[in-house]
Amino acid sequence: MSDAPLHLVPVRSREAKDFVRAWHHHHPPPAGQIFAVGAADETGTLRAVAIVGKPVARHLDDGATLEVTRTASDATRNANSLLYGAAWRAAKALGYR
Repeated sequence: MSDAPLHLVPVRSREAKDFVRAWHHHHPPPAGQIFAVGAADETGTLRAVAIVGKPVARHLDDGATLEVTRTASDATRNANSLLYGAAWRAAKALGYR
């Protein structure tokens, strides 16, 4: 756990899923994803990830909607908030709503 300042980093699918396996205590990584984003500290250590994909509920899967399907962190303060904001901005920039 850390309170160090965080910055956003790109995260490949495999790395995001490995992070979820290591840190998420209730669920495995989701099967698919559109993109993932991470939060790292000043040393470059990955502290949290968010995986964004198609909505789990079929009736919400309209081609224009994404949802955060999984987050995981090592309990670093504000990491999930940083990632939710970044996921929304990225999805919006890609034309999703």
